Amino acid sequence: MKSASRWFGEFAIIVIAVLLIRATLVQAFNIPSASMQPTLLIGDFILVNKLVYNLSEPRRGDIVVFKYPVNPSLDYIKRVIAGPGDLVEFEEFYDPKAEMRVYRVRVNGKEYPLKYITLRNFNGHFYYEFEESINVDGKIVKHRVWYSTYPLKVAGLVSYNGEECLQQKGNLCVKFRVPEGHYFVMGDNRDNSEDSRFWGFVPRENVIGKAFVIYFSGKVPPLTPEDVNLFTGFRQLFLALLHPRVERIGHFFIY
Repeated sequence: MKSASRWFGEFAIIVIAVLLIRATLVQAFNIPSASMQPTLLIGDFILVNKLVYNLSEPRRGDIVVFKYPVNPSLDYIKRVIAGPGDLVEFEEFYDPKAEMRVYRVRVNGKEYPLKYITLRNFNGHFYYEFEESINVDGKIVKHRVWYSTYPLKVAGLVSYNGEECLQQKGNLCVKFRVPEGHYFVMGDNRDNSEDSRFWGFVPRENVIGKAFVIYFSGKVPPLTPEDVNLFTGFRQLFLALLHPRVERIGHFFIY
């Protein structure tokens, strides 16, 4: 039988190792809101690579966790749409297949093409689902985005009107330049995400890491970012264990 001193010594080593890994390599997060649907659902538990951006810069298309610029005590997760110095434009257009008007992103004069997939019913809400394509260093990264039939938060284009706004349309900013040392991020649930379109840009130093895998998933109630803490994290994981979504476990975001 191990002595108490040896047991505590081994336990301390384990705790220190976990803290070092969490501080430098990998950190676990859970998805509290619907802003990244359909890519990430409420109740997805993800791992974030904290080392990758010590060796490289965030790229367009990356799903990143960052400290919310308005309140750095909160962690947000969004997709990088544009980087330092990029010219970002929003273009409204009519899609004949979806039979609706939506808006697409144009970066440095090149649009991110949208391909209509279907009208999807998710938890009683209807979304127009599109496939968006982003050119990342010559490789096309494709992911799904949703436009709501009845937007909950976002109606139309963008409302950010900071000094970087180069063109307005109907009191909405539709063209602006991303400042050096900053990133422009958006949620994949385009009409239900508060992101760079509303509060501005993410400073490079606020970026924590890149999401790379869903390690567990289950049906849980939504949370606001302000609700997320250690207690609610354990509660959400417990509820997810009771109502698992096995088909989502092990899904990677690597390209």
